[in-house]
Amino acid sequence: MWWESSVTLPSLVDPRFVLPDEDFEPAYVRLYRTGELARRVDAAVQALAECRTCPRDCRVNRLADQAGVCRIGRYARVASAFPHFGEEDCLRGWRGSGTIFFSGCNLRCVFCQNWDISQQAAGRPLRPQELADLMLELQEMGVHNINWVTPEHVVPQLLEALLLAVEQGLRLPIVYNTSAYDALESLRWLDGVVDIYMPDFKVWHREPARRYLKAPDYPEVARRAIKEMHRQVGPLKFNRQGLARRGVLVRHLVLPGLLDDTAAILRWLAEELSPDTYVNLMAQYRPEYLVARTDKYPELKRRVRGEEYRRAVEIARQVGLWRLDARWL
Repeated sequence: MWWESSVTLPSLVDPRFVLPDEDFEPAYVRLYRTGELARRVDAAVQALAECRTCPRDCRVNRLADQAGVCRIGRYARVASAFPHFGEEDCLRGWRGSGTIFFSGCNLRCVFCQNWDISQQAAGRPLRPQELADLMLELQEMGVHNINWVTPEHVVPQLLEALLLAVEQGLRLPIVYNTSAYDALESLRWLDGVVDIYMPDFKVWHREPARRYLKAPDYPEVARRAIKEMHRQVGPLKFNRQGLARRGVLVRHLVLPGLLDDTAAILRWLAEELSPDTYVNLMAQYRPEYLVARTDKYPELKRRVRGEEYRRAVEIARQVGLWRLDARWL
């Protein structure tokens, strides 16, 4: 077994990236006090009448419960919610990350490990107060943050529920856990709302984006989206206990045979975003969903090899990414 972690307690590495707890307040609380959060909710919900919440630009009337590519109508659907101990150390801490897994997705990843949730929209619709109650219940369980998983297509619904939750005492950081296939308009609604952006930058080139994600524009959309996230919150910062408090944490899943994409993504993160970008270089790819059930993607019908992953880590260091979470299990 080969295992490496360049960063265990990131807050202890460099005092520039430490935020004292006494100085921390979730971003959305300030927006709520000024009334701006309520104004954002009104604008975002009204935009559902001709939905452009994500880059698919379906323009269906979701206020009338019509659904586009994401398969979700007026109300967000939730597949599960619980304190998650499988996230990054700086998110899960010792009490877990309060994850809410949203059903539906605007991508069609052929290797999706949660395909029953993303592609079949398993779960149940929750009205705004029900979703607010769910966030408050997670807070009562003692989780360190509220982690919205696959939120790209339900941003208006999340803002609508958040307004109710903050009125009733929600005070945890919001983690926006996304594929990075996000519309700039939605991200601007979230400016000053989200504390921690966690985009998964999947592929760099248009052909694998077309073949594996069914979204040829994914690479340029992801670059624009991640730049906007970084503009809003900057590099990831922690409290003195090593818990993430504000900033961008980028995930990249190393895929079999796509080291060129990995290298391009890592180089862009270091040169165009910041060498201080915190990157989780993930090795847990396994053949799932259409890759496992059909013969259309033979090149993906294997796990990542140790030498491929080690090379990815070397590339990350060569381009200057020093805040690297790298593990081979």
